[in-house]
Amino acid sequence: MPPVQRRNRLSRSRDFDAVYRQGRSVSTRFLTLYWFERDESIGAPRLGFAVPKAVGNAVVRNRIKRQLRDIVRGRLEAVPPTNDYVLVVRQGLPEAAEANGHEWLEARVDEVLGKAAA
Repeated sequence: MPPVQRRNRLSRSRDFDAVYRQGRSVSTRFLTLYWFERDESIGAPRLGFAVPKAVGNAVVRNRIKRQLRDIVRGRLEAVPPTNDYVLVVRQGLPEAAEANGHEWLEARVDEVLGKAAA
């Protein structure tokens, strides 16, 4: 599967801030999803990941980001293209994902996306 394209990534701090400040959010035990509808009517959904240092060291944080990026890549078609998203990892997710496997992690992502769509 191809990587998440650069145009699908949130990278600038001010983009993250806009999503946090003006966006809406839903939370589950391990993930919080913020989303914000951009003014542009065309384009692709943009996605950012926030993994706080409390979650683990750099190796742990980067591993969970890679896993989440991989899972979300296949679900980008299902989300509105004019939205920006920030997926925030909460403490305990890397350990739980390690213990429960990839399918469990996919289910957690689907759970938070489902709450956002509702």
